[in-house]
Amino acid sequence: MASLLTSVPALLLQGDAGDAIGVLFGGMAMMVTLLMLAIVIIGWWKVFVKAGQPGWAVLIPIFNVYILLKIAGKPGWWLLLFLIPVVNVVVGAILSIDVARAFGQSTAFGLILLFLLGGIGYLILGFGNYRYVGPASPTST
Repeated sequence: MASLLTSVPALLLQGDAGDAIGVLFGGMAMMVTLLMLAIVIIGWWKVFVKAGQPGWAVLIPIFNVYILLKIAGKPGWWLLLFLIPVVNVVVGAILSIDVARAFGQSTAFGLILLFLLGGIGYLILGFGNYRYVGPASPTST
């Protein structure tokens, strides 16, 4: 951060304000992105632990989605559906709804807080008074 702050005045003195602004906003965008990533990781970690899964699994790409599929009661081969464009969006929405139901929440909770606002929804599930009740049975859907 210190090098970022010292490079902005130096670029301004050189007369290229566009570069200074780019460096400043690029650094801020990176920090915001890292903060959002940390929020998602913390939320998923707590949800994984509540569901009886290892929290560290959130740190391993692809495996973390497999664990989320297990939490939602979906088969592991659904992981392949995430590789198909457009289908992956639909599968992600279904997965979010099923994770919400596995914690006793509504379809709206799954679509809005888990699918659209994932970081917030998983923090609410992880740190709230929600219990993992298991995947919904096929007859109840």
